[in-house]
Amino acid sequence: MRLSLAYEMQRPMVNDHAVIEETIEQCVLADRMGFDTVWFVEHHFLTSFSSSPCPEVIFGALSQLTKRIRLGFGVVILPYHHPVRVAERVAMVDHLSGGRVEFGTGRSAAYEQIGMGIDPRNSRAMWEESLEMIPKIWDEGLFSWEGKFWNVPPREVRPKPYQKPHPPIWVAALQPATYQLAAEKGIGVMALSVAAPSFLAPHIQAYKERVRQAKPVGRFINDQWLSSTMAFCDRDDKAAYELAAKSLRTFFGPDRPYLKDQTHLYEQLVESWGGVPEHLRANFARYLKTEGQEGAPTVDLSGGSGQIASALWNQIDAETLVDRGVLVAGDPERCLRSIAIHEAAGVDELQFLMATETIPHDRVMSSIELFGTHVIPELKKKGARRDRC
Repeated sequence: MRLSLAYEMQRPMVNDHAVIEETIEQCVLADRMGFDTVWFVEHHFLTSFSSSPCPEVIFGALSQLTKRIRLGFGVVILPYHHPVRVAERVAMVDHLSGGRVEFGTGRSAAYEQIGMGIDPRNSRAMWEESLEMIPKIWDEGLFSWEGKFWNVPPREVRPKPYQKPHPPIWVAALQPATYQLAAEKGIGVMALSVAAPSFLAPHIQAYKERVRQAKPVGRFINDQWLSSTMAFCDRDDKAAYELAAKSLRTFFGPDRPYLKDQTHLYEQLVESWGGVPEHLRANFARYLKTEGQEGAPTVDLSGGSGQIASALWNQIDAETLVDRGVLVAGDPERCLRSIAIHEAAGVDELQFLMATETIPHDRVMSSIELFGTHVIPELKKKGARRDRC
């Protein structure tokens, strides 16, 4: 099981310089503590929520300040950029880092797409065309293209990636249709929905089976599944998972502009977190409908509004979320137990969003150090024992 960190570069008050400096300090520590990858998002127009519009720039610094940790584009929003420029920038970071790049791709959401002048109806087709172009740009000496969105006369594009044949390719995924598409194209899944492993397990199994028959868009199949969650490690067990739960609720808060059109968001979250907990069923009995996955009842909003699901979502307690693996939080032993749930579901890499608006820099540094001192060594021991068997 690989462990990685995700960065939105969040800060409750806008202070661009401070968040950049603190993020670099955290990533350098994560490299020293044994984390496998740092992933940086690309977001625009999301003041305080995300200060990461250009991962390739911060990777320029991190490529020189770190030694072994991989640098993950998590993700490049392909419709926003000319594919030649994407291929050039990713390849340049790959050289600067000595071949440590992971190439995640995506297409963002309507709020940002409209702000960038992209018609949301075209974003899927633009992503697919760009994704088809970029491995060819890396592979071919003289590249040319005639497509719906981009046209390139015969040109040689340099540099080529340091990794041969090219960095692993991924796609950000929030729904089963994208998991299936990733399997067909032979690229890794970045499941960013923050869901219970029990909810994702059948999707992981289906992806692993389908990806074996992939016609890869690149030169090789990346058959890896990454799941994302909030995480925080502290010697005070209860305080740790309460703080992680606060990060989770803030992340999906109703004030987020990119969530405003997702009318069934909280109903979907309750389902993906494992359904209604037993201790809340009595309070919401009249709103429960047919049982969902693994017998967990779901919320019935027919004829109603999202207020019921929102109220239920807010009442699912932190300890339940940790027990189900929705959060990885608590003391080192508790974190190891939650990680084991993901591993049993078939997850290859677990990505932690640790540096959030609700967790200050010094607490993030402490959490990274605890993971590196107590959690990561235990995972490596377990992996070594499994390899010997």
